[in-house]
Amino acid sequence: MMYQYMVLDDETAIAHSEMKSDGKVKVYIEKPVEEGFYHATCWLPDYHWSDCVGFSDEDMERLKKFVENNAHIIIELSQEGGFDNASGF
Repeated sequence: MMYQYMVLDDETAIAHSEMKSDGKVKVYIEKPVEEGFYHATCWLPDYHWSDCVGFSDEDMERLKKFVENNAHIIIELSQEGGFDNASGF
């Protein structure tokens, strides 16, 4: 299951999975563009990026910083059923 985390001002959407049994969390990023979507996947806590399509190098650097700065929150939410089900937020 994927949970919406945030939509940025440029319509880039960030979602995350529940924490898997191996402790990993999938972070999926997509941005609507005229010809479809740009997308990228990051697996936490390893910060392993894959399937990055359409984003420029500058975009990827910005997204990597965003994920790094939010990883602790995303990991916590992945254990609580996403933002809507988290207590204390």
